[in-house]
Amino acid sequence: MSAPARRAAHNVLRSVHTGRSDLATALERARGRLSDPRDRALAGEIAIGVQRRRSAIDHLLAQAASRPLSAITPAALDLLRAATYQLRYLDRIPAHAAVADTVELAREAGVGRAAGFVNAVLRVLADRRRPLELPAAPETRPGGPYRGEHRRALLDYLAITLSHPRWLVERWLDRHGLAAVEAWARFNNAAAPVTLCANPARNTATELRGVLDAQGVRTTATKLAPHGLVVTRGDPLSTPASAEGCFLVQEEASQLVVELARPAAGSRVLDLCAAPGGKTAGLAGCTGPGGFVVASDLRPRRVALLARLLARVRPQGVAIVRLDATAPLPFGPVFDRVLVDAPCSGLGVLRRDPDIRWRRGPDDLPAFAATQLAMLSRAAETVRPGGRLVYATCSSEPEENDEVVERFLDDRRDYDLVPDANPALAPLVDGSGFFRTLPFRDGVEALFGAVLARRDR
Repeated sequence: MSAPARRAAHNVLRSVHTGRSDLATALERARGRLSDPRDRALAGEIAIGVQRRRSAIDHLLAQAASRPLSAITPAALDLLRAATYQLRYLDRIPAHAAVADTVELAREAGVGRAAGFVNAVLRVLADRRRPLELPAAPETRPGGPYRGEHRRALLDYLAITLSHPRWLVERWLDRHGLAAVEAWARFNNAAAPVTLCANPARNTATELRGVLDAQGVRTTATKLAPHGLVVTRGDPLSTPASAEGCFLVQEEASQLVVELARPAAGSRVLDLCAAPGGKTAGLAGCTGPGGFVVASDLRPRRVALLARLLARVRPQGVAIVRLDATAPLPFGPVFDRVLVDAPCSGLGVLRRDPDIRWRRGPDDLPAFAATQLAMLSRAAETVRPGGRLVYATCSSEPEENDEVVERFLDDRRDYDLVPDANPALAPLVDGSGFFRTLPFRDGVEALFGAVLARRDR
């Protein structure tokens, strides 16, 4: 019988590649069935690693296989991808073990007729006497422009060797240049650290750090977010501090969205698209016991997720409602702050969700932008005169960011962009007045934000 971790990783890849599940959901389900933490870790390493390196893996397989990848049974192709990742990127996995176990798994997975082919391909990959190559980085020409054969070579390197969609890295190359895009791609391909945010209802980051230290978890302060900690050793989720709701697991860039909104004590706040709830808890920490936060989402599963997180961290003054943010909202202009953390392509968080890079295309962006603009327009009606509307996405692309805000401002002359909403975030605000984090510059995921003030009547 094949190893449980490899079997679990294969099941995850099949769920993702057949469209039955996203990577995070499939991996959570698979890990729940594994009792050994080492198996859970290896299953995650393989499944996530294949998504991060899929383009490079497929390039290697195309050199090793005797037939086009399109002619390989999808289940067999996922087996080959997982094994290639182990052979190429995991030094601690013996080659013979990866090959033998994958061949056995082919029989168990119902593609036994392909077992011989799988074995032959993997033996070519494991044979160090026949090195298989990935496109090398071409000689750089500082500042571009990137044209002709040189451009094609650059894109081959970024799209294949660094394993990102060609259409996406081409956009990034034209906007940011080669050095930035190469750093961005490497950032996305690296494992993300576990980042925590202190629960404002329970403690400060300094207090949380002391509590975790006493429970065997070592941390350092985040670079940009004032309430964040990066875990350097230990498992914070297994501690009493976790059970007591002393912190949330939240990416650093996501924590900064709360700082961008930063409602005053006693404020009334509407948090649209609030699940999983980390930003809601942060907003409630800002408003304090005299304030009130309405947190909403649409899908029942998302509302349940929101309710579970808030029940654990227990912020004061929060009500949960289920509603469609693209439809007329059941509120008048009564809120001091409204946060629209809009559903988006997710192209700014490819380190956290690597499968997204293969599920998105440029044709998806207009549909996201239309939904985002509809949400922003509905939310605008609930902001009191003099209040602020905060728009945020985890997208890197202007169609979902700058252009949505510009279209909104063209329609709503009673709103103005506020570039200096939070002086502490000034280094992250660009010349157009938009908040923006960039992985190659800031070392965190790519997020976008805009603060829009409603004029007093």
